[in-house]
Amino acid sequence: MTEDSPKRQNAEFPEGRYVNYFKIGYNEFEFILDFGQFYPDENQEAVFHTRIITCPFYSEALLKTLSDSVTRYKKMFSR
Repeated sequence: MTEDSPKRQNAEFPEGRYVNYFKIGYNEFEFILDFGQFYPDENQEAVFHTRIITCPFYSEALLKTLSDSVTRYKKMFSR
């Protein structure tokens, strides 16, 4: 780790999970983001495995970060 690297409380990365289905809810104070998997050919409901609860401020930051990343991705990989 270099001097300029941010320090992490845990040296391991979180477990990676595949997501192809999202559900988003909100109330006056928070956003609830559910992530899961859904395969319509299997005739079953979506299976959610991760829930993130955050405030509107950080939800907007996530929206901007994701939007910027998709824009850069399109510039890099679009044909």
